[in-house]
Parts: sequence; structure tokens; C-alpha cells
Amino acid sequence: MMKRTSLGNNRLNRKFQELSEKNEAALICYVVAGYPNIPTTNEILSSIVKGGADVIEIGIPFSDPIADGPTIQEASYRALLAGVTPEKSLEISKNIRKKYPSLPVVIMTYSNILQRAGFEYFMKKSKECGVDGFILPDMAIEESDKYVMEASQLDLATIFLASPNTTPGRLEAILARTSGFMYVVSVYGITGQRRSFEDYSLTAIRNVKQVVGSRMPVAVGFGISSPSHIKPVIRAGADAIIVGSAIVNIIRNFSGNKRKMLQQIEVFVRDLKKACRQNYLLP
Repeated sequence: MMKRTSLGNNRLNRKFQELSEKNEAALICYVVAGYPNIPTTNEILSSIVKGGADVIEIGIPFSDPIADGPTIQEASYRALLAGVTPEKSLEISKNIRKKYPSLPVVIMTYSNILQRAGFEYFMKKSKECGVDGFILPDMAIEESDKYVMEASQLDLATIFLASPNTTPGRLEAILARTSGFMYVVSVYGITGQRRSFEDYSLTAIRNVKQVVGSRMPVAVGFGISSPSHIKPVIRAGADAIIVGSAIVNIIRNFSGNKRKMLQQIEVFVRDLKKACRQNYLLP
């Protein structure tokens, strides 16, 4: 099994180093490319950055998003109906890169998108569009040699996922292939908003952090939808927080009033980032 080499001058590395020096947890915010439309996606991303997000995660719409809950599935479906393609999604990354040169941008999608276009071609194109790495929830580490090799050559992060029931041995194997950050799925199942976190979620975060140590940042996603969720997650060992469905819900709820939508997103992200600053490295 091929082992992943560490990233060189990737923006993700630089951002996590910068935040570590300031004792801040990173805030990673997710949007579906082209939802509700491409021009509005660009404006949404600007509102998210103004609110204080440290990393942008752009989801490329896919017809069978197995890891996504109903909120993101619906957004992805509507984006596909509107004609959003992987190429148009990368153009969104290109636009955000021009506007924010040092902002880390990662793509979240499924292996078939890269396979259909050709791993080498799609990754090179992504790199040209300012992408810093990939999250592919359906990429099995046993089948990831070509993916990891191509990404390594382009200095792109390969971000793999660990679940609450991932064993320490399996986690080591995942860690060997991972760069940028380790993505910890905090709950069993799919993405979506939750009112609170189960004890098993916090135990899972602690277990992953114990194995990963200082080798790379640990980012926690799936279910984080409120600033109040952030403190226990960080106390359990998270170096970064990933928020997706809650942002997509704001977009849906204010779809008839874009000005209000953009304001609400910026305020929400600002509150999340404030919690990331206040709660990091607390005893």
C-alpha cells in the first residue's frame, strides 16, 4: 500500500499552521456548487469568507451522493437539474481563488467524477482552478493508489474519512494515505443537522485524536449546526469544525430574498468562527 508524503507549500498546511499559532480552531464551510445558481454561489462564498471561514469546501453535485443527508441531496439534485457540471464547479473555485489568493479550497465529490474525466486530467484541471485538495467519501484506501499518487505529484491534499467505529489499526492505514487533515465523521450515517451530540461521537473524536496526535489536524463534521456544538467537539480533540447542511438550509430558507440570505450566512459563519476562537485549547 502506497503511503502518502506530506504536503509541501499547500495552502491548507499554511492555514493550519497560522491558526495553531493563534490558538484557533479552523472553520471549514461547505456549499453545493451551483445551488441555487452559479452567480449566487459566488456571492454566498464571499459572505462565508467575510464571516470568517478559514477553509472553503465546494461540493460538486453528483447523482448518487451516498454520504449526504436530505438537505445536501436536494441541493445537489437541484444544481444538477440546472445544468451544473464538474467543469462549472471548478470555475467557481477559480473565481474564489482570484478573489482570495491565500484561501484554502477543497473539493468534496465522489470517485466516479474523477474516474470519468480521468484522474490525472481532473486533478491537473482542479489544481489550475486553485483547488488545494479532495474529499472523496467513497474512495476506499485499498483502491486509492492511483488517486494518492496523482495528488501527491500535484501537491494536492487527499483527505480521507474516519467513522466512530474505525479501529486504531484501520485508522493508521487511513492516516498513511491522508494529508491536509483527517476528516472525522462524528455520527453514524449521513450528513445533516442535529440538536446535540451523543457521547459516542465525543468518544470517537477523542480516540481518533489519540491515534493521530500531532501528525495532522483533526477536523470534525456531520451534524454540527450551531456554535453551541463547537465547544464539546473541540474539547474532545478537534482542530477544525466542518459545517455544511446548516448553511445549505439557510440558502434554502431564504431563497426568495438573496440579500437576507447573504446577511444570514455571514452572521451565522461569524458566530461559528467566534466559538472556534473562544473555545480552542481550553482546559
